[in-house]
Amino acid sequence: MSAVSATSKLIANETMARRLSRRRAADRRFRWYCISAVGFALASLVLLFVDIIGKGYTAFYQHEVRLEVFLDPDVIDPSGTRDTEQLSGADYALLWRRPLQQLFPDADTRSARRELYRLISDGASFELREMVLEDPSLIGTTQTVLLPAADDFGQLLKGHVKRGVPESDRPISDQQLEWIDQLSAAGAVSTVFNTRFFFSGDSRSPELAGILAALVGSLYTMLVTLVLAFPLAVATAVYLEEFAPKGRWWIDFIEVNINNLAAVPSIVFGLLGLAVLLNLFGLPRSAALVGGLVLALMTLPTIIIAARAAITSVPPSIREAALGLGATRMQVIQHHVLPVAMPGILTGTIIGMARALGETAPLLMIGMVAFIVDVPSTPMDPATALPVQVFLWADSPERGFVEKTSAAILVLLAFLLAMNALAIFLRQRWERTW
Repeated sequence: MSAVSATSKLIANETMARRLSRRRAADRRFRWYCISAVGFALASLVLLFVDIIGKGYTAFYQHEVRLEVFLDPDVIDPSGTRDTEQLSGADYALLWRRPLQQLFPDADTRSARRELYRLISDGASFELREMVLEDPSLIGTTQTVLLPAADDFGQLLKGHVKRGVPESDRPISDQQLEWIDQLSAAGAVSTVFNTRFFFSGDSRSPELAGILAALVGSLYTMLVTLVLAFPLAVATAVYLEEFAPKGRWWIDFIEVNINNLAAVPSIVFGLLGLAVLLNLFGLPRSAALVGGLVLALMTLPTIIIAARAAITSVPPSIREAALGLGATRMQVIQHHVLPVAMPGILTGTIIGMARALGETAPLLMIGMVAFIVDVPSTPMDPATALPVQVFLWADSPERGFVEKTSAAILVLLAFLLAMNALAIFLRQRWERTW
């Protein structure tokens, strides 16, 4: 009997050991699955950033051609009145085409001269015009100017256009390659930081396109969103948590709809803005004010939910102590509840604003997809936003807009990371544990 008992114990121990071994093996597999998932997510994120940075960093510098330009008064001031505002860019184009042609006298046919002139951006004429308008005393003098190189010229020097391919497969001809090499050998080509990218509006020419108008439009849009969404959301959260009667059907109806609105696709808010704000109330299309109103409606549920969670986390003892000292309900909320809950409220607000900053679909529905060159001066002016600018450039066929798209995405990501870092800082700086 003892032998049977010992055998049974041995079998039970072996069975238990096998089960324990399988359990530990399953635990190790699950741990490795989790580590693999995290590693895959990090690797995908790294690949995404490497791809964006690899395509976009070249947009932060550009090439310019140095020329000695004679500001001929017979061309830009034929009447002697120095009233040069009436002249077009084509008139100023004669000023830089002459010295360029003198550098390459072999361009003696009309087609050769057209190829030569395509090395310089069309915007060079307007930059000369602005220079003369700022200082008319320059008329009649010779100035050393840096003119922006054309996009194909710049893409060649950046390595995006390959030299070894057949001429039919690249936008630069063999003759233009020879002229570019001569300009580079003569030291007439300079590589400079692309200030136009940050201080210019949009343009049909990739080498002249910038994000300033989109940045200002995004700033006005976010300002309107914050001014409207933050006080309304906080007031709603305070009412629902502190004053609303519990168990009423209409309070439950409001809470359910707030939670549902937080999950509604953003394009639905764009359709609402198109139908109500534009068609019904007649607000100006493409204005940052309308964009801010639409994004405020979209951001409200997110901020309300975050604010309610922050207010709920305030210990009841704080309310009871303030009430016991004779404070009114409003004083308790103003001087005790809101200051303690404010870190969570601000964190939710910044996260909601960061989401609104990256939205494109609702802005497209209200017309902020327009081609905007001038920087908006007020929220009522036509404007675009940075995500919409990325959308427009991504749809352009020119190679120069590919790097501009990636560079604009990097700027947008920098703003989003800065806003999320601010949220983390506020939470760690003011958060209290009870």
